[in-house]
Amino acid sequence: MKLSTEKIFHVKEAGSTVKTEVLAGVTTFMTMAYILMVNSEMFAELPGGVSYNAIYIATAISACIGTVLIGLLANLPLAQASAMGSNAFFVYTVCFGFGLSYANALLLVLLDGILFILLTVTGLRKKIFEAIPTSVRVTIPAGVGLFLAFIGLVDSGIVVSDPATYVSLASFNLLSGNVAWKDIMPMLVTIFALIAIAVLTCRRVRGAVLWGILGGTALYYLLGFTVPGFYEGFADNLNFNPFAAFGDFGTQAFGRVFTEGFDFSSYLADHSGMELAVLIATTSLAFCLVDMFDTIGTLYGACARGNLLTEKGEVPNMDKAMLADAIATTCGAVCGTSTVSSYVEASTGIAEGGRTGMSAMVTGALFFVSMFLSPIAILVPGCATSAALIYVGIMMMNCARNIDWLKTEEAVPAFLTLAIMPMTYNISYGIAFGVISYVLISVFTGKAREIKAGTWVIAVLFTVMFFVTH
Repeated sequence: MKLSTEKIFHVKEAGSTVKTEVLAGVTTFMTMAYILMVNSEMFAELPGGVSYNAIYIATAISACIGTVLIGLLANLPLAQASAMGSNAFFVYTVCFGFGLSYANALLLVLLDGILFILLTVTGLRKKIFEAIPTSVRVTIPAGVGLFLAFIGLVDSGIVVSDPATYVSLASFNLLSGNVAWKDIMPMLVTIFALIAIAVLTCRRVRGAVLWGILGGTALYYLLGFTVPGFYEGFADNLNFNPFAAFGDFGTQAFGRVFTEGFDFSSYLADHSGMELAVLIATTSLAFCLVDMFDTIGTLYGACARGNLLTEKGEVPNMDKAMLADAIATTCGAVCGTSTVSSYVEASTGIAEGGRTGMSAMVTGALFFVSMFLSPIAILVPGCATSAALIYVGIMMMNCARNIDWLKTEEAVPAFLTLAIMPMTYNISYGIAFGVISYVLISVFTGKAREIKAGTWVIAVLFTVMFFVTH
């Protein structure tokens, strides 16, 4: 055991021990296990699409594959799973917004994964990364964060639609007679779970998000006794057979990208072939850009926190780590879930002393084991997972501090990127407005020569998207 771990992961050489790596892997899993429930809850909203159980297994399998790959290929103590933000883009923008089917959206994720592999192998990834204006690039995670938080607030019922102001705060006034306790209770659970996550995080409790979700779940079912009829028929829907979820996965998610993904007849019934072509190009690009920036930012952030960067300030085995991410995204599309990316939560495992890919292998093994816990996970209510969405969104706002908000040519593209995403329920629109505004401001301020060729191409693609598909 010691010989193999040292030969493969160089644990001693990295200044670590097997015990430390195992502890780090367990810690990382605890901090990101919430994705299994949040991702499943989100995809289950798709009409006639897939069940909670099917996506739960798809999420666990793709997380296991991605995490093991980054451990074996790059020997880094990181972990991967369906990316927060990309999953929301998949469900709420590509499916609900653009009108593509679940299988059609999977095809775009597959194209993203294949494109990501080619860009990584050929080295073109760096050129595309540099083609996005810095102000837009830096702000994308913050815009995605606001988008996630908004989704969490809406799903929890705290934010509701309003004919006069478009959105408004839900009523908590029981005395008015216009709202019932059964409607207020889930919102209070979301608020409780969010505060619990924040408090646990401040106290440096491992797996704060997961514990917050579980605490919110417990409170939800406890308060259920105060809601008339809450438990009527509850036991009838319970199924504690852990293999039932695998059946749903096999029939509803796995391979649907190939059997149904190429059938765009439903979309073409109301749109032209040109609209479809532009939509595929721009949406795949948006998936790829979000995936790329998320992965690169996470790799640098997590490795920097653990002092794992090289003397040149670079991520060790960066290209191999990016390749692992790209392969995992491709596998995720085949399994039936959205873009797979590295998780910054892995920094908690690094803080526990994780230094090699061995900790990633432990995390991957735990994701494998979690596949058999779906009967328990399905009991987690949406109001509890909504708290996780809001909290993750808050954490993603950190990057906005790097923008010079007093510098107009930087602030305008950054703000549009940040604001358009949640206001239009669309990540690609935010990126588009950011890039296009940057190009226009540069042109009319005499800085057209500073615009990179790649930036022009991306701006033109997004401009065509607006005029042809929207």
